[in-house]
Amino acid sequence: MTPARPHTPMPAASRPAGMMAGGREFVWGAKTYVMAALNITPDSFSGDGLLAGRVDTDRGASPAMWAGGAGGWVQAAVDWALRSEDEGADIIDIGGESTRPRSVYTEARLVSVEQELERVQPVISSLKDRLSAPICVVTRKAEVARAAAREGAALVNDVSMLGDTGMARAAAETGLPIVISHTRAKAEYVDVMTDIIADLSGAVSRAEQAGVARDRIIIDPGIGFAKTAAHSLEAVRRLNELRAAGLPILVGTSRKSFIGDVLDLPVSDRLEGTAATVALAIALGADIVRVHDVRSMARVARMSDAVVRGWRPRQAPSRPRPDLDRDQRAAGARG
Repeated sequence: MTPARPHTPMPAASRPAGMMAGGREFVWGAKTYVMAALNITPDSFSGDGLLAGRVDTDRGASPAMWAGGAGGWVQAAVDWALRSEDEGADIIDIGGESTRPRSVYTEARLVSVEQELERVQPVISSLKDRLSAPICVVTRKAEVARAAAREGAALVNDVSMLGDTGMARAAAETGLPIVISHTRAKAEYVDVMTDIIADLSGAVSRAEQAGVARDRIIIDPGIGFAKTAAHSLEAVRRLNELRAAGLPILVGTSRKSFIGDVLDLPVSDRLEGTAATVALAIALGADIVRVHDVRSMARVARMSDAVVRGWRPRQAPSRPRPDLDRDQRAAGARG
């Protein structure tokens, strides 16, 4: 295993520029932005998929058949997103297909473009005029990204590292900022972070060649994607090396299996492990953290920012001073 390298702050000149998305300005380096993960799936690895137990995936039952009603999944998704914004989310990341790697989760299923759109489109449509936070669609498919952009999505989170050859062109033509997340066919590395940087650099170059402006690209080391627990731990430990790319960095460690491997805990009991990795990622240069437990992790991000980016107490409001008022009145009477 490569030894940890010392943390060196990125020079100010090499910090990435800001970015507009969905009418909101993101100023990289000013704070850590919190991305809330909203899974419209029956099989999310994190155990929070809103379709869990509601869709017969073997028979291909469509969520459209029970989308309506006050207790429907669309309303549940809308309520969750609005609550997440209230709890501190800066971006709502909506996905209609589990990103679980099939190499690890053999029961993970691919879904068609039509199924994925049936899941995400009604939620995006219902939220686009009710949220201040921009909506991001997490998908591997260029066609889904295009349709989501038409519906109101403001970013695309591609967990396949441009595995769909049309994804970069879709981002360029829709103008959506794109998150390019690292992955590869097998969890085989010569040097984990060196290989991650090389793979991402190639993907970023392909995106730029397709017409995506560099200041519309966010990179993600892909914690847990084609990586063993040891690989993921090393990628977090050496995260600051990614800053040399001069691009904003998104990190998603929330509830992932490497935390369970270290702590020997199920996915439902990884809050503290997630908090530790979120705080460390922020200290090492993360600009966005993708999380499931929004309220808790928004607090972790704020506290980490106070240490890493600097904090000053809010100026206390002025209060009347009766003793001062008496002294001033007495002085006036003497004059």
